[in-house]
Amino acid sequence: MKRDIVERLLAARETSRPVALVTDLNTGLQTLVYEDAVHGGFGLEDDLLAEVRERLRQDRSGLITDADGDDDEDGLRLFVQTHNPPLRLLVVGAVHIAQALAPLAALTGYAVTVIDPRGAFATESRFPGVSLHDGWPDEALAALTIDSRTAVVTLTHDPKLDDPALLVALRSPAFYVGSLGSRRTHAKRLERLKEQGVTDAELARIHAPVGLAIGAVTPAEIALSVMAQITAVRRKADAA
Repeated sequence: MKRDIVERLLAARETSRPVALVTDLNTGLQTLVYEDAVHGGFGLEDDLLAEVRERLRQDRSGLITDADGDDDEDGLRLFVQTHNPPLRLLVVGAVHIAQALAPLAALTGYAVTVIDPRGAFATESRFPGVSLHDGWPDEALAALTIDSRTAVVTLTHDPKLDDPALLVALRSPAFYVGSLGSRRTHAKRLERLKEQGVTDAELARIHAPVGLAIGAVTPAEIALSVMAQITAVRRKADAA
């Protein structure tokens, strides 16, 4: 592996930038494929580039061969190795739903941080083993540096906490932004955010009422619906 490739891989890790290392097994040449750029020893046709980026998004390393499945040494043989920062779920509001959501998200591979400036809510006893942040949500989200592998969910029902957090999340690369509340509550939320300069395109990013419509009632069921929707959005499933 060339020094330039190694240095760029290390830089991507330092900056939490997703990148795939593509190796042509027939020639040994290597190319780095980012979400928005390409660098390396050989080019990729548009269809192959799209496939590599989809593999990067799905965390799916592996071999790409000719469409007919021919993997002999004379055909196309590209090995894709994905290098992604960890998936993260940033939860605003240390409420009952968050208590159920945090362990469920951890089971599905997310590093979870619960944000709540209210000391009585965000405690180790209520969230054992979960990273807690007691800052104001907008400041906390800015400090945590949201990237394209981050999902953000607001659960407080308090506009003083949820709205500032949404302002940061909607203008970030977060792949998912969800907010708890009824349709009526969400309509009022949209009005408030619009008054603060949020565009229609940004508002459309909010999944609200949060979670898939599975008839969830209890905190655990709502947490399940939220995690299902986050998964559907990440995997680009129709249910999202």
